[in-house]
Amino acid sequence: MSLGSATLSDTDARVAPAFLTDAPRFLFFTGKGGVGKTSIACASAIRLAVSGASVLLVSTDPASNVGQVFGVSIGNTVTPIAAVPGLAALEIDPEQAVEQYRERIVGPVRGLLPAAEVASIEEQLSGACTTEIASFNEFTDLLTDAAWTAAYDHIVFDTAPTGHTIRLLQLPGDWTEFLTAGKGDPSCLGPLSGLEKQRAVYAQAVAALGDPERTRLVLVARAQQSTLAEAARTHAELAAMGMARQYLVVNGVLPGEAADDPLAAAIRRREQRALDARDPTLVDLPTDYLPLMATNMVGLPALRALLPHAAAPTTDLPASGRAAPAHRGSSSEAGQVGERSLAALVDQIAADGHGLVMLMGKGGVGKTTLAAAVAVALADRGFAVHLTTTDPAAHLSDTLSGELANLEVSRIDPAVEVERYTEHVLATKGAQLDEQGLDMLREDLRSPCTEEIAVFQAFSRVTREAKNKFVVLDTAPTGHTLLLLDATGSYHREVSRQMGSTMHFVTPMMKLQDPAQTKVLLVTLAETTPVLEAAGLQDDLRRAGIEPWAWIVNNSIAAAAPTSALLQRRAANELPEIDEVCSRLAERTAIVPLLPEEPIGIPALAALSRA
Repeated sequence: MSLGSATLSDTDARVAPAFLTDAPRFLFFTGKGGVGKTSIACASAIRLAVSGASVLLVSTDPASNVGQVFGVSIGNTVTPIAAVPGLAALEIDPEQAVEQYRERIVGPVRGLLPAAEVASIEEQLSGACTTEIASFNEFTDLLTDAAWTAAYDHIVFDTAPTGHTIRLLQLPGDWTEFLTAGKGDPSCLGPLSGLEKQRAVYAQAVAALGDPERTRLVLVARAQQSTLAEAARTHAELAAMGMARQYLVVNGVLPGEAADDPLAAAIRRREQRALDARDPTLVDLPTDYLPLMATNMVGLPALRALLPHAAAPTTDLPASGRAAPAHRGSSSEAGQVGERSLAALVDQIAADGHGLVMLMGKGGVGKTTLAAAVAVALADRGFAVHLTTTDPAAHLSDTLSGELANLEVSRIDPAVEVERYTEHVLATKGAQLDEQGLDMLREDLRSPCTEEIAVFQAFSRVTREAKNKFVVLDTAPTGHTLLLLDATGSYHREVSRQMGSTMHFVTPMMKLQDPAQTKVLLVTLAETTPVLEAAGLQDDLRRAGIEPWAWIVNNSIAAAAPTSALLQRRAANELPEIDEVCSRLAERTAIVPLLPEEPIGIPALAALSRA
């Protein structure tokens, strides 16, 4: 389908987008990080509320920014949005959910059991698996507890990036199967305590998710090869789980009228190629196209302007995007854009000769591409480099599209790591067990908690290699990464308790806290929400004793110096965010321009660090 195959009339603008037509009770918005799920979920909730419905907007993303989008403080309690009658919002806060979940389990035995046993239970309840279960329990309440959701006609879910969402939606089936088979071994006591009584609730949640009359899944993508491929995978996985009522939204499509300079024209061609090449399973889905807007999707005016233009792909620039000539920013702001190269940052990293380089940030900001670019640049300088990822949605091989001397590439695959971990446990702990004991051990290893342990052990193995080479780690989107680091911290506390002060030891967390061994690069975009997200991540890392070494502002339109009026306005909107990063948030900064073509392949990646 051509982007210019239809135009948008005033009548079209008043027609509801396909994904909101006859909307059911539950709507889920999911997709690769950074595609605009939160903006579209918020705009959808507003549109439904304005139509007279009562709406609850819920974020299940550990890195939620719904409150930032609305400009109000939203937490783990239902919060009315005063400016939109009929709309309330709720953010499922993992920390609060864990605290409440932990107290429900520990509270009844506190004072009855010895303090050491209570401390042991609390330690078991400090890991990422507990966080997942606690958040999931709140999620299932929204699907099954009609007593307190009856007041709402619609519940709109702004979900976490795709990998976490798939995991969340699979949990009802996973836990139902696990509980049906048995209760598991006491080693999983903490996270699994109380799950037996939840069996009926999980079964209800499975039924709600699979009922197209109650639930609609909206896949959100950009007109980009990677996000459309992610949408196709998500479509197949969710359909296999019984969630067949799916819709597609292609967000941020560059209007044809805006393609009036070489950069904009190249982006337009790139988007057209991606749409033409999308998986056939997506072509058959009801699809809406949302144009690239000139402003960030923060605040009610911007959100209200987003959905009226969703009826069809369009060559007309939306009225809200027809702005006065762009403010080009001060000379100091412009200087900050032009003086910070990725090459200079890589030169400083290379000076150490080895070490762990971790790229972290909100999903969709380009961590995979930049991790590959940093790894290629270091290998190009003659260093041995191991490039790996913990992101279940990463596509390193596609990004590299080739081989390079000195560069080893791998992926920490949860399925592979679980198999490896299971075989190791059976060969060691299981060696002295009788058949009944082996059955209990196998049962324990089928717990969803096993994946957390297995992935953490793989992460620990990788960090050890950094003593002799560069290890570049492309991490999962922020929420998943924090859970991984939480597991690292739990391990550190356990080792510290067992070893005491009599022996010297080095844990993975100690390596992460040592800037001589680990450099954390925070990746962001020059937009309000990604910068706030990265700043929040930096605060979380600092609380864990980890100081980010540098920030990378990726895909900067301002650094690309466009001449298109729409892109110039977006470039002007970037300058305050870039100034915030350079002057207040980061000690070191690199700014990578938006490129006419996606940097795929080793030559293109190498060029990123030679500019």
